[in-house]
Amino acid sequence: MTGKTHIMGGVASCTAVAYFYGYDPVFMTASGVLGALIPDICHTKSKIGRKLPILSTLVSSIFGHRTFTHSLLFLLLTAFAAHLYFANQSILVGLMAGMASHLLLDAGTTNGIKLFFPSSIRIRLPLYIKTGGKAEQGVMAALTILSCYFIAVLMA
Repeated sequence: MTGKTHIMGGVASCTAVAYFYGYDPVFMTASGVLGALIPDICHTKSKIGRKLPILSTLVSSIFGHRTFTHSLLFLLLTAFAAHLYFANQSILVGLMAGMASHLLLDAGTTNGIKLFFPSSIRIRLPLYIKTGGKAEQGVMAALTILSCYFIAVLMA
């Protein structure tokens, strides 16, 4: 998926979680957008990879794309590290929801992800799409509508 779709995935997941569980939607969504971009630190041409080129090049050269940073292991390590720095539960949950949305969206692409890294097993959803294609535009539209719905009900 492209960065824009990942951002909307982070917004959609965080507004939904904020609605159902009562977290602060502003803190959640802000941290969720960041979380939705973090797994692509392994891709030097990604939004976050261009902002942190040295780190991105290092991670990419060690692990490659959609391996360690797209795994449950990375999600758990990031959750542990974030817990050391952030006391606000809305920020922590938002970060994790954004990262989880990223993994789910990339599992829905042709190449899938190595969710159980270091295992070489690649996980791909039964329905998958090509990154950047027309189907991704449909996913982006659905995430945008979902986000608008939850924003509207959170503001009501």
